[in-house]
Amino acid sequence: MKLTKTFKAFFESEKSGGLLLLFVTILSLLLANSSFQTEYIAFWGTNIGSHSITHWINDGLMTIFFLLIGLELEREIYQGELSSIKNAALPIFGAFGGMIVPAGIFLLLNFGTVTQNGAGIPMATDIAFAIGILSLLGNRVPISLKVFLTALAVIDDLGAIMVIAIFYTDTIAYLNLLIAFTIMGGLFILNRRKVHSLTPYLIGGAAMWYFMLNSGVHATITGVLLAFVIPFGNGGKKTSSYRLQHFLHKPVAFFILPLFAVANTCIAINSDWHEGLNHPNTIGIMLGLVVGKPLGILLFVFLAVSLGICTLPRDLKWSSILGAGMLGGIGFTMSIFITLLAFKDGGEEVITYSKIAILIASFIAGTIGFFWLKYILKKPKKNKIKVTV
Repeated sequence: MKLTKTFKAFFESEKSGGLLLLFVTILSLLLANSSFQTEYIAFWGTNIGSHSITHWINDGLMTIFFLLIGLELEREIYQGELSSIKNAALPIFGAFGGMIVPAGIFLLLNFGTVTQNGAGIPMATDIAFAIGILSLLGNRVPISLKVFLTALAVIDDLGAIMVIAIFYTDTIAYLNLLIAFTIMGGLFILNRRKVHSLTPYLIGGAAMWYFMLNSGVHATITGVLLAFVIPFGNGGKKTSSYRLQHFLHKPVAFFILPLFAVANTCIAINSDWHEGLNHPNTIGIMLGLVVGKPLGILLFVFLAVSLGICTLPRDLKWSSILGAGMLGGIGFTMSIFITLLAFKDGGEEVITYSKIAILIASFIAGTIGFFWLKYILKKPKKNKIKVTV
């Protein structure tokens, strides 16, 4: 199996971005618990216009992240691993299992309580962190495993986006929503009329974002919708989709996601922080990510292969699928994002404890996944060259 140049570029940017995310997260936690604590936390709460800096990042800049996810998903559907049902079935089933089982574990502990709305939190996988950890294993990682984990994480994010749109929308301003979709319809017409300039799509996307923001549906959904009206063409380097996707890789990996991480992990950890980990909400999050993710991914992939829906690539073993599932338990970005939506009316305390649970679970999942894969994946043998004199 050969990797496309686009996939390689995506993998490399996500790999480096994942390592950067780890660094800025640790830095943010240190600053939030240092002598600069008050000023540092207050900075992210500073209002610009009618919203705080953190709010602008979460509802504004993260839309660009979702635009990149949408472009990646579109490319996978047209040309990548999702372009054929046979290839797509493996990561699709894995992603479904990785969403359903963790959510089920969470609801088992929280159904009927005030925190049951957090069921979407352990469903998410952080692409940047997961690929960043996988990349630390170097050339011992088979190509099929890289593709499987990346495709699974992209589908997982799409699932999280759908969960946000369906379950975390309270009231809808239908007029604003209608205007947003009307703009999208206009951009689709431009697409069909083969207008390849990015300018009208970006201007239209900004207008869509504004009306979506004021519709009650989370504004970041705009990013994914916009991705699918930007002309894909033959997917070549000169196409609008490729140019925008290529342009966004580094800003998203090295600016937007680190900024999101910094803004949302400025958590003041009190001496009694561990007491919040006894709550069914935090237990559900940690069990969902650490246990539910690998269990769900492995079971659903095994089911798909057993039913003959798809086949396991030759260079993949079941132990490798389990390892990918462990890395899938690194929730971080999307899990924190869903936490903010799920508990926006539940108070800062439940959000803080949920974030701590996500960080602990993601660390455990990443560590276990790394050492498991390091143990089962053999280093490629170097060819010994005999020199005769």
